Amino acid sequence: MTLPNTILTAWIEGVGLLGPGLRDWPSAQSVLTGNAPYVPSPMTAPPPQGLPPAERRRAGVSVKVALAVAQEAIAMGQLDARQLSTVFASSGADGDNCDAICAVLASEDRHISPTRFHNSVHNAPAGYWGIASGAMAPATVLCVYDGCFSAGLLEALTQVTVEGSSALLIAYDSPYPEPLNANRPLPSAMGIALALTPQKSALSLARIQISLTDAAPNALDDNALEALRRAIPAARGLPVLQALAGKQASEVVLDYLEPLRLAVNIEPCN
Repeated sequence: MTLPNTILTAWIEGVGLLGPGLRDWPSAQSVLTGNAPYVPSPMTAPPPQGLPPAERRRAGVSVKVALAVAQEAIAMGQLDARQLSTVFASSGADGDNCDAICAVLASEDRHISPTRFHNSVHNAPAGYWGIASGAMAPATVLCVYDGCFSAGLLEALTQVTVEGSSALLIAYDSPYPEPLNANRPLPSAMGIALALTPQKSALSLARIQISLTDAAPNALDDNALEALRRAIPAARGLPVLQALAGKQASEVVLDYLEPLRLAVNIEPCN
């Protein structure tokens, strides 16, 4: 197959991470580099910061995870969230609300709660992010099944390259209750965020370049982390975070849409 050789480039200013056994980016780095064991444990999503009390009560797990990793990445990069365009990528968004709405529609009383409905739509986390951060820049919301992380990364770097402005990628997923879980099993909620800029700064972690490839995707050496990578679409980005944590120039290949994959080159700044 002949693939286009277009290369997109940006600088990584901040990282956000939340998942089972991975409570944040600083503590996860030693796990990703193999210097500390990965211990799977239940993930607890923190209360969403910046939301008014009413919206905070209504926010589901997917919103909490998306906002937590976004805020971690923004804080690390010391960026103004109000000026950043955002790319939200998720394979299914809010499984709990989807299940609740399906249950109501299958019952005799088919009156759906307006709160349930507006929280079920795929762009709900983007709306909550706008409320929490005051962001007025455009938000793009993607659903690409198991290829959501690569699709989000491709979109975010395209925006940085074409528009010459910074962007924030937020990839997140949350599990479905039964009986939907039997058909789409996700073991846990998880989120990864990358704050990307067109120019290098004093806080830049690494240069990132991506292009399309048909090479085989990278697997993680740790069996438990690899199982996590394969089980949750947002976790497909873990090889990128592993390369960042290792602080060595490296290239990883990520799953995307068959037969395409994404080649990601990481060049650390320090």
